[in-house]
Amino acid sequence: MGGPATDALWISGFLAAAAADLGAARNTQLAYGRDLLDFLGWLERRAAGLGTASRADVEDYLIYCEAQGLSKATRARRLSAIRQLYRFALEEGWRKENPALQLKGPGAAKSLPKTLSLAEVDRILAAAAGYGRSPADRLRNRALLNLLYATGMRVSELVTLPLAAVRGDPQMILVKGKGDKERLVPLSPPARDALRDWLAHLDAEAEGARKAGKPASKFLFAGPGAEGHLTRQHFYLLIKDIAVAGGVSPALVTPHTLRHAFATHLLAGGADLMVIQTLLGHADVATTEIYTHVLDAQLKDLVLTHHPLAKPARKA
Repeated sequence: MGGPATDALWISGFLAAAAADLGAARNTQLAYGRDLLDFLGWLERRAAGLGTASRADVEDYLIYCEAQGLSKATRARRLSAIRQLYRFALEEGWRKENPALQLKGPGAAKSLPKTLSLAEVDRILAAAAGYGRSPADRLRNRALLNLLYATGMRVSELVTLPLAAVRGDPQMILVKGKGDKERLVPLSPPARDALRDWLAHLDAEAEGARKAGKPASKFLFAGPGAEGHLTRQHFYLLIKDIAVAGGVSPALVTPHTLRHAFATHLLAGGADLMVIQTLLGHADVATTEIYTHVLDAQLKDLVLTHHPLAKPARKA
């Protein structure tokens, strides 16, 4: 497997994805960048690089950080940055494994992915159908959000989806994911309805373009940029605005939290973990297992909030 030509491009590619897919704030991106450049500098002094670093290299780096007197919090943050970089590299097909996956941080608690409740998702989907300056914008936004939640696609997979993939009113569509790996994902009835309406608009638009001698876009969600499709950055900002319109805090909503919601809600509904792994396109089921912890945390909160025995006893 081959990654970017230079280690600097590994880091810049990861930071760009963190900004677009995860909604990482600028300060978070800067912290990731500093931590990863420090790790890269240490690797280079050992005549190694990001593409060849082993688990032993990562362990030795953490020992080095401890010897430098860095706090537990700083060492935990650096391990988190390294782990996330390699998780991204694994999904992109740049590496066959994540050398930092099984390493235990120095007393740092593992955070669970943020997700959304069913009610919050319903409000977002309803808002998408009415958000936009024109009828075309509203049709597109409805199709975008319904597709994202119905399939659990990564935002990069969604915005680059070819028009041909959804022709013929399919119940499932073929998605090309990280490392050019293909998988089938199902379409819910609401997603199929939204797609039909959007395709009808696109067909009418394409007929007008054909008569004017202009080529039609090959993408389901075209964009004005050089890439020809809606960008991840544009969609990230768009979903924030739609969340506000739906009365959901934009701080809770990113394209990635809709993907998390897809997985968590499937698991809560009784779906098999291996099925969810396949639908999400995870190379390792260990990545998917995090959703069991999310569900456990939600159930615990539900019991502590609503169970009568969990309420403080009344004073006599």
